[in-house]
Amino acid sequence: MSFELQRYTEPLEYSELKFLVEKEHKERRQYYRVFRLLMFMSFIIPFAGAWYRAYDGAPNAFSPLRFFLSVGVLLSISSFSTYVTYRVNLRMIQLDIRDGVKVIETNRITRKLFIAAKSAYYFYIDSKVKLSIEVSALDYERMKEGDEVSIEYAQHSKLYLGYF
Repeated sequence: MSFELQRYTEPLEYSELKFLVEKEHKERRQYYRVFRLLMFMSFIIPFAGAWYRAYDGAPNAFSPLRFFLSVGVLLSISSFSTYVTYRVNLRMIQLDIRDGVKVIETNRITRKLFIAAKSAYYFYIDSKVKLSIEVSALDYERMKEGDEVSIEYAQHSKLYLGYF
């Protein structure tokens, strides 16, 4: 019995689009906060280093050239790392919002798992995007290993949206 992965796209529903917009807004605010903190630290660290050198009695501890060079290096590192993180994560969510498309993929259940401590039910599936999904107790009892379950996720960011 061969099983070919069924995969197709559909437009996002209003609630899913709203979820993505809220997530994008929340993450964008978080990026701005982190970048402001990194910029602040880019100035504080060289300043603290100058005071440490002055405490040790180093000549010319408050060198403007050394201070601005250190600030420039730290700002460059902070800017580059924030930009790369933005391109990898936030940009994908923005592309999902722009395109308004979700992927629906049919998978087989490879394993069922109940975690008593959390009172949660999970299906392990053979998807390349999602290893396991949390399901309702009714679906956990109704379905068995080898059955098919369809998952929905955003096209670019691969954010999980649900199952049926």
